Amino acid sequence: MIHLPSIAKIALRALRVNKMRSALTMLGIIIGVAAVITMLAVGKGASTKLSEQIATVGSNLLIVVPGSTTAGGVRMGYGSYQSLTRADAEAIASEIPSVFLAAPVISGSGQVVFGNANWATAVYGTTQDMLGVRDWTLAAGRNFYDQEIRSAAKVCIVGQTVADNLFGNANPLDQTIRIRKVPFTVVGVLNAKGQSMMGQDQDDIIYVPVTAAERNLFGRRIPGSVHFIMVKATSTDDLGRAEEQIKQLLRQRHRIGPTQEDDFTVRNLTQMLQLTEQASRVMSLLLAAIAGVSLLVGGIGIMNIMLVSVTERTREIGIRMAVGAKTWDIRTQFIIEALILSMIGGLIGIVLGITLAELLSTLAGWSILISVWAIVMSFGFSALVGIFFGFYPAYKASLLDPIDALRHE
Repeated sequence: MIHLPSIAKIALRALRVNKMRSALTMLGIIIGVAAVITMLAVGKGASTKLSEQIATVGSNLLIVVPGSTTAGGVRMGYGSYQSLTRADAEAIASEIPSVFLAAPVISGSGQVVFGNANWATAVYGTTQDMLGVRDWTLAAGRNFYDQEIRSAAKVCIVGQTVADNLFGNANPLDQTIRIRKVPFTVVGVLNAKGQSMMGQDQDDIIYVPVTAAERNLFGRRIPGSVHFIMVKATSTDDLGRAEEQIKQLLRQRHRIGPTQEDDFTVRNLTQMLQLTEQASRVMSLLLAAIAGVSLLVGGIGIMNIMLVSVTERTREIGIRMAVGAKTWDIRTQFIIEALILSMIGGLIGIVLGITLAELLSTLAGWSILISVWAIVMSFGFSALVGIFFGFYPAYKASLLDPIDALRHE
């Protein structure tokens, strides 16, 4: 019968005899486990950060942009042709069942002044539906009223960055600011969303009624035209259906013939964001796989050292067999030695990996997420590596002939 405590003691004694060799053998496992935990922490952190940024954009989003136009034989880019109108946005929202909300947008920028403070920011003319499309809530104040949209009222909703730079700790509500020298009254303050995936500050923005933007700020060559329309589908499953229905509706409204090209483009923003998130996850797994290779290298190191140990301890093996040790006793001893090396290396690697991940977070400012699953997986894998790569040397040791082993010098 195999007596594991006694075999474990013998294995530990053998490892202590060659401390330097044992430490160098563990080094591969330590580096491998630390690399896996660090890479997974960085990759998971980046993926989580990306998911959070995607969530700030909004869910189930489509964006409709005008088509291109040709001038003097030169074809301009998307948006150069003012083919979309506020009426198109209203038709999309009211006539397509798979669309929840649609918000027309006139985009621009301008200098904003309040008292002695001033700030350059993005200014979007839109409707009260924009907050619903973007899943954006208010920190204070209210949304636009229908009457304010119809009458081109000079009211605005400011982002958190604009509020901080213009008002500091003061209450922005009911204050009058000047956008491009035109006075607007602040009726709402948006909750902070933070940076977008492209690193842009989403809170550095002001919303005004789309009619006020056209009449008082930016003007439009074609009355009622907009730069683009943001659309929120009723669900993720309805995105494809909504996209096709929008195309059919706009072709009908713009009187586009069967052989003519669309004068607009519908982009599935949610799909593009999901693909980006998926690419991030694949990159995280790739990093973990690369780090896992070092674990395998560490396992090969264990096997090499154990093979050398079998050769050096041939006489010891012969003596143990001569006094009654069974084949499985010898085999188990060497497997336990390999397992102890890999498990100790795994524990040290876990501590080192967590430390490196925290250092990267502190010094480089990277977003990290250390999961219990990654730690358990790395430790378990290191133990399996020890068993797997320790088996062959153990098997070779157990096959030695006791008489030949005793003769070995």
